[in-house]
Amino acid sequence: MDTQAYREIAWNGIWKQNCGIVQILGLCPILAISTNIVNAVSLGLATILVMAMSNLVIAALRNFIPYEIRIPVFILIIAALVTVVDLAFNAYLHELYLVLGIFIPLIVTNCIVLARVEAFAAKNEPGGSTVDGIAMGIGLTLVLAVLGAMREVVGSGTLLSGIDMLIPGAQPIVLFGDDYPGFLIAILPPGAFIALGCLIAGRNWIEARKQARARANPPAPSAPADAPAEPA
Repeated sequence: MDTQAYREIAWNGIWKQNCGIVQILGLCPILAISTNIVNAVSLGLATILVMAMSNLVIAALRNFIPYEIRIPVFILIIAALVTVVDLAFNAYLHELYLVLGIFIPLIVTNCIVLARVEAFAAKNEPGGSTVDGIAMGIGLTLVLAVLGAMREVVGSGTLLSGIDMLIPGAQPIVLFGDDYPGFLIAILPPGAFIALGCLIAGRNWIEARKQARARANPPAPSAPADAPAEPA
């Protein structure tokens, strides 16, 4: 693949086919873990690692995997990679590992990972598949980060709560002072649905405006190559 193809794959994963606000996949971790930005981004980074590695491995082995048993083989490979990531979090980020809990192992059954493996990695070469996995993971992480920031700011009045689990000694940013009572619904599941709905609506609004501008300013037709030159 050339550089332009890689760029299109990346843009597709991050924006055009974003799995969080376009395909609406993996709602369980998106809604459950996005109570603050640290938890959300941490799970997103774990997902990026799993998606990049699983796409790379399966794209490299795609010609050796029988079509009839591809799904069990895909799940087995994904489960092995998730186990590696899970053990790494447990060893090096133990406090964060305890907070994320079951959601790291649940990446095995996350339809985002299996969907990209089946739809892209099993049909394309390793380089493009790796880019696709990273881009899809980044798209999900961006959604998680914005969702987590929105819910944390409105619900608790802070930003980067729990950052000491990643950077010992670091303190969260208190935005509204210690007297801020908080807005409980933002941290509860209904708040997650409302915030995600706002993100989906915002993305649709941006796309609608882009299409309206394209209709209002159509590109000028190019002259045919064999058209006669105008007289001087």
